[in-house]
Amino acid sequence: KRLNVYSKVIIFAQIFFIVVGTFVYFILEYGNINTIGAESVGQKILASFFQSVTTRTAGFNTADLSGMTGASQAIMIVLMMIGGAPGSTAGGMKITTFAVLTANASATFRQREDTQMFGRRVGQEVLKNASTILMMYLFLVLMGGMVISVAENLPISECLFETASAVGTVGLTLGITPQLGVLSKGILIALMFLGRVGGLTLVYAAMPGRKSAHAKMPLEKINVG
Repeated sequence: KRLNVYSKVIIFAQIFFIVVGTFVYFILEYGNINTIGAESVGQKILASFFQSVTTRTAGFNTADLSGMTGASQAIMIVLMMIGGAPGSTAGGMKITTFAVLTANASATFRQREDTQMFGRRVGQEVLKNASTILMMYLFLVLMGGMVISVAENLPISECLFETASAVGTVGLTLGITPQLGVLSKGILIALMFLGRVGGLTLVYAAMPGRKSAHAKMPLEKINVG
């Protein structure tokens, strides 16, 4: 049977993130035997593959995350924020959100009027929701990380890892969570709740319903970039 565009986006995005994540971890942690927990090339590939998948789904830990390179930890932060597919138990802003934003950027670079994916046009409402979700997750991770960093006097990189893990409902940690104070733990709890329920869902629940506009504001051109 023919797959619809939604299924194609999820399948291709999953394959992309798994393959790219595995390759990146394998390259960055190839010489770090103690961290990745493997000695042979096959074991390193398997460990890299597992780490690529677990950062966006279950959050199981088979490697010493605190001993990984800063680049590997940064990649993990990005993958935890992206998360899995809509409708799954995985958290994050979802791979379809990332795919839509990537397709929109590609359309802008090619000077196309419409955003296209697999021969279909993406609606403006979807683009607005994707941009809003991205901004919300960036705001939650950055603000939460900065507050924890100031309150606990910890490096911002470690705090961003914890907040990204919380908002993505991943469960991975660099080992600093048990040492945090009440304020920092409260922030992580709030981020886990927002990440599980979904920031956009909370916004729609808190804000009043959509009002039909009988008039539109004058159009203004604003230069960006």
